[in-house]
Amino acid sequence: MTESWNPRRPLQIVAGTPPGGGLDRVARALAKAIGEAGLVEVAVEVINVPGDGARRAWTHYVDHHAGDGHVIGISSPNLTTDYLVGVAAFEHSRYTPIATLVTEYIAFGVRAHSPLATGDDLLRRLGDGNSTVTVALSTALGNPNHIALAKLTRHAGGDVNAPAIRVFDTALDAVADVVSGTADVCAVTAASVLAELSAGRLHIIGVTAPERLAGPFINVPTWKEQGADCVISAWRGATGPVGLGEAEVSFWQSALKRACVQPIWQQELSRLSWSPFFLSGPELKAYLEKERAEFVSNLQELGLLKTR
Repeated sequence: MTESWNPRRPLQIVAGTPPGGGLDRVARALAKAIGEAGLVEVAVEVINVPGDGARRAWTHYVDHHAGDGHVIGISSPNLTTDYLVGVAAFEHSRYTPIATLVTEYIAFGVRAHSPLATGDDLLRRLGDGNSTVTVALSTALGNPNHIALAKLTRHAGGDVNAPAIRVFDTALDAVADVVSGTADVCAVTAASVLAELSAGRLHIIGVTAPERLAGPFINVPTWKEQGADCVISAWRGATGPVGLGEAEVSFWQSALKRACVQPIWQQELSRLSWSPFFLSGPELKAYLEKERAEFVSNLQELGLLKTR
């Protein structure tokens, strides 16, 4: 029987994006759900370590807390894709995956009054070999945002490597790049466009969800509705440092599962257009292995897979 473990000092949830960024939003929602529900007897802190496409959080913070159950990082598929494209020397297997929490669909946004007013407009541009489209995304090439763009380009009959890609450490900067007129379109998680969408400076021409999202996206067609087979999302989860024992993992799995049923967490799901996606244990292991195989195939087609 596994011995129990309980924290003796504040818990730290590490986010590789600045305050307001995608990983930070999950970290703060999680900290709030755990804290307000009194799920632990210690404080819960959010530690922001942005930079290097969210990889700095792992190399400059999580790596310094091997075996420490007080620290977890907010993880995403980038832990796999960054390794596969060769921009990182580590992937999930270096750490201790604990659970996925939510999944986010990708919104394609253009500046208000852009000539790319509809999904069809973008598809025509992507399929035109004589036209260039500049796309802003975060946080690295080869991630689900980039793969979504490749799927649309392939559907349009274009060269998947033709779009000019501008990569940012946070989706908020990618959105700002479009609003400023530098990039034609951004491909970012849906929650990242909410502020500029509300301000009327951004227009969303398509989302990669299987059906329309609610709230501010209710009038935004899916790519599937527009005839393109592009359903893809990016999950957010919790991953511990290397060397965590069964007791620490069990503690976090229980705390996270309870956090995800709290009213405050459910409110954040609705507010940020997140979809619940809780996996842990053997289910999580199987999912990560299946997803990795799919990424290998997609990245190979993009010419981004690094042979090791």
